Amino acid sequence: MSNTDAAPAELDCGPSAFGAGFEGVLHPRRVPLGGPRAIEVRRTLPQRERSLIGAWCFADHYGPHDLRGGPGMDVPPHPHTGLQTVSWLFSGLIEHRDSNGVHAMVRPGELNLMTAGAGICHSEVSMPSSPILHGVQLWVALPDSDRDTGRDFAHHVPRPRTQGGITARVFLGELDGDQSPVHTFTPLVGAQLDLDPGVRATLDVDADFEHGVLVDQGRVDACGADLAVADLGFQGTGHDTLQLINRGDGPARVVLLGGVPFGEELVMWWNFVGRSHDEIVAYREQWQSHDARFGAVTGYEGAGSRLPAPPLPHATLKPRPQPGM
Repeated sequence: MSNTDAAPAELDCGPSAFGAGFEGVLHPRRVPLGGPRAIEVRRTLPQRERSLIGAWCFADHYGPHDLRGGPGMDVPPHPHTGLQTVSWLFSGLIEHRDSNGVHAMVRPGELNLMTAGAGICHSEVSMPSSPILHGVQLWVALPDSDRDTGRDFAHHVPRPRTQGGITARVFLGELDGDQSPVHTFTPLVGAQLDLDPGVRATLDVDADFEHGVLVDQGRVDACGADLAVADLGFQGTGHDTLQLINRGDGPARVVLLGGVPFGEELVMWWNFVGRSHDEIVAYREQWQSHDARFGAVTGYEGAGSRLPAPPLPHATLKPRPQPGM
C-alpha cells in the first residue's frame, strides 16, 4: 500500500516518549487512500510519539468498507525502498502486481509479504467479487546490512490454533510454539488473535521485544490500557508476558506486532525508507525519471498509469537515533 498523502510529513524515526518499559496508547489519524472520495484508512504508525515497534514502521487499518456504495482501493504503481510490505486481510480480495513479475491475490487469513530491497514498484486493486474490504497494511524496515537486497515475494497461510479462548494465526516470527516459515531480516512477531467474549489471557512473549496490540474489533484491555478499534497499545522491552482482556460482550480481534528495538537511524518519507536526506532526494528523482531501480508493473488496468511522487518539504530530512541508542 502506498502512503498517498499529498504532502507527507518528514518522518524521521527518532527519540520517543514511549521508551523501554513505558506502556502507552497510540490513537489513529484518518488518511484518505487515493483521494477525497476513496476509502479512508486509520494510521497508527508512524507518529511523533512513536515511530517504530521493533522494525515495524508503518501500520494502516481499514474497513470494513462496503465497496458497492463507492470506489474501492485502486492504488496505481508506486515505489518502495528499504522495507518489506505485509498485507493481511480480514475480508475482501486485493489484486497485487509488482515489478518483479509477481501477480497475486491477497486473501483473508493469508500473508503476502513483498520485499522492496533496493527498489520495487507495485499496484493494489480491490476486487468487486468480494465487496467488503477490511484489513491492515504494515511495513517492516530493513536493517542497513540488507536494505539493498533483491526484490522478493512470499506467501504463507498460517494454521489457526485455538487455546484458552484465543485463536492465533502467526504470520511472521514465533508465538507460543507456532512459527512462520517466512524470512524476516530482524527478529519479529506478527499474529492475528481472535478473542472469545470475556477472555482474560496472559501471553508468553519475548522480553527482548517491544510489542504493540492493534485492535480491529471489540473493546480490549492490553498493555495496561483500554483500547478501542484502531488504537494501538504499546509495551516496551523487559516483559515476558502480555495481558489481553476482552471487555466486550462479543468476540474481539487484534493484531499483535513485536520485535527487538530497531537500533538504526532512519529517514521515512512518502514510500521510501532511507538513511539520509540525499538518499530520499535521489529515490524521488529516480522514480520520477522512470529509473530502472524500480522497474515497471505490467498488467495494471486501473485509473492511473503511475503514482507521481509529491513535492519534497522545504527542509532537510534529518535522521535521529532510536530510543536507547
